Amino acid sequence: MKVYFYALMAMSLISTHIYSDEPADSTSNEAEEVVVTSSILNPSRIINPLYVIDGDEIQDNATTSLGEAVDSYLGVSIADFGAAVGQPIIRGMSGPRVKVLKNGLVNRDVSGLGADHLNDIDLNDLEQVEIIKGPSSLLYANGTSGGIINVVDNCIAPEDFTKQEFIAGLETQSVNDGDSQYFNFKDNLGGFNVNVGYKKSEFGNFDIPDGAIIHEEGHDDHDDHEGEEELSYVENSDLEIESTKFGISRSGEWGYLGVSLDNHESMYGIPYHGEHADEHGDDDHGDDDHDDHGDDDHDDNGDEHEGERIFSTTDQESFTIKGQYNVMGNLLKSVTYNYRDTDYELVEAHAEEEGHDDHDDHGDEHEEHAPTVFANDATEYGAIFDLSNDNFIQKIAFNYVDEDSSIVGEESFMNPANNEEFTLGYFVSADLDAFYLDAGFRIDQIERTGSVTDDDHGDIDYYNIDDDTNSFALTIGRDLSDSLDVNIGFASVERLPSVIELFMNGPHMATGRLETGNPNLKSETSNNFDITFNYDNGDFYAMASFYVNDVDNYITLQDMLDDHDDHDDHDDHGDDHDDHDKEFAHLIKSNYVQEDAEFRGYELEIGRTFSLGSGDLTLSFGRDEVDAEFSDGHNVPRINPARNIYSLSYVESDWVFKLTLKDVESQNDIGEGETKTDSYQMLDTRLTRTFNVGEASELKLSIFGTNLLDEVARNHSSFVKNELPLAGRNYGAKFSYRF
Repeated sequence: MKVYFYALMAMSLISTHIYSDEPADSTSNEAEEVVVTSSILNPSRIINPLYVIDGDEIQDNATTSLGEAVDSYLGVSIADFGAAVGQPIIRGMSGPRVKVLKNGLVNRDVSGLGADHLNDIDLNDLEQVEIIKGPSSLLYANGTSGGIINVVDNCIAPEDFTKQEFIAGLETQSVNDGDSQYFNFKDNLGGFNVNVGYKKSEFGNFDIPDGAIIHEEGHDDHDDHEGEEELSYVENSDLEIESTKFGISRSGEWGYLGVSLDNHESMYGIPYHGEHADEHGDDDHGDDDHDDHGDDDHDDNGDEHEGERIFSTTDQESFTIKGQYNVMGNLLKSVTYNYRDTDYELVEAHAEEEGHDDHDDHGDEHEEHAPTVFANDATEYGAIFDLSNDNFIQKIAFNYVDEDSSIVGEESFMNPANNEEFTLGYFVSADLDAFYLDAGFRIDQIERTGSVTDDDHGDIDYYNIDDDTNSFALTIGRDLSDSLDVNIGFASVERLPSVIELFMNGPHMATGRLETGNPNLKSETSNNFDITFNYDNGDFYAMASFYVNDVDNYITLQDMLDDHDDHDDHDDHGDDHDDHDKEFAHLIKSNYVQEDAEFRGYELEIGRTFSLGSGDLTLSFGRDEVDAEFSDGHNVPRINPARNIYSLSYVESDWVFKLTLKDVESQNDIGEGETKTDSYQMLDTRLTRTFNVGEASELKLSIFGTNLLDEVARNHSSFVKNELPLAGRNYGAKFSYRF
């Protein structure tokens, strides 16, 4: 198998350098301490598969979605829905298995309620982004069988600012005629640390490469439009974001205490909506042969909908209290505590675009579309008690969440639901003579309440799922030499079904499916084993990580293509809805079902740094791959294919140049109802120059380019990969001034 070939190649390179290279100079091996703010245990020692991305790395690149910002890191990929939405995937796991954190607390948006919902989080003025892969991330958050992504901006500063800092910047991009403006201010005023930030971005419809549009086979009526020019951009793919934040804190030997307020608003077009097929009234669009494509192109009926705009607006407000009190007692060292209240709302609406008032024949039809409001109100608080001593780092943590989710309006495919979680965890870390160890244990008491409406009779069945889950993770690390270490991890994470998996019951136009949840779903348990080798002698480095994740009762959204009327496993929903089925006959019927699954994968990376001129040139090669199969042998759907990532970077004084080629292979291992996805190569580059202006000021200029080859590319994990290709060639620049 290919995995063994790549493993042997990486191990042979490691062993060659172990035995043939001269020992590196001790000063070159001194690593800068990296503080992992999301870690419950030792924040400066990393023995899990983890990335800590410096905030400047995010800031100096093009403004993108969260998923796209981390897509080039091994083991991390993206499920896109246009440029605005990029939900992250870690080692093949996505959705509720991957949690996005904001300063250590879960970001409570509605991204889990729809593939067309963005991870609403501010990426302005970041300290760092932390990515923890695999179920071992339960050391950082509960229920994370895939991993976590923690976005850190330290809006509440745990230590006093030592100097005043103000930064202002501008950005422009060519692929969407977009621009951004932002500023941030930090200072210690009268003993209080003040952090203020603002960013506004406006991006238009994004351009796509020539030949990116897929035409359905068998639609001869497209010949009528042969003379028409094909669009070079994706309609309704625009995005506007406006973010503000304010934080204030006070710190001292006693600890720190602070509060923050932040507001994140956006408006973005939804470039694909499954209801268009219904409005066509064309029986051909209901054929099974086309269900998987979601009816990519409707040029034969384009005049009917060309004046309609479908878009979403979001508004998130959160209030956070965070602090630490240093007790310094014999038993209790400190208490870290947090509280966050989040109000989130996403409104999906239909509107007539300007210049299309003459569509009188269809005006009434468009007016029938009422807005759909997705809301999520959450209150969360918790505390971590530090019971460490000279031999062990020991911490006990508890966390409580009360979360209300609702969908009201035309596309109300789920009744209001409530989620309450209480977590109690014990975590221990020790640096022993032979090895070092991290371990964590969590008990989660979870109650999910909701209801399902019978579409034929209007009857409502109420459900209360009250259960406990138990999870643990253990990681053992050992230094095999001054340059080589090995880490072995095992974790078992139990996850209750989410409210959408339990209570979903209706047409989900964004995915082109009639989705049905199941209140009788069992808990899902991930048993993960991984082993990671790291080698670094100062000039040469290598990493090889292998994992197997056996998931009992894996929950997936399964397309029912063989027999649309076969819903025996979902009698609770009253699935024999003849009228209901006829109304949405053009949609693919999909049910949330369970089956044991196994995820196997690896990540490999080798790199070498050379002295070149007065700077350092680093070349690296990385590869990741994940295979996922159900127990009966068929493939788990929407698993991204293997990738090879080639990287070159050159750093000299105030210059930084980076060039990355992401070679994504074709995906032929497809799930039921899926189609194959072609390979593509994505070439990106960035040149950054920092100019010192005076004694305390600097000017930074970044010039970047993405998809320089103008490749036609599609993400296999996207529900709308055929309808929405990735953006074409993009050039841009960022300018910032700091003093």
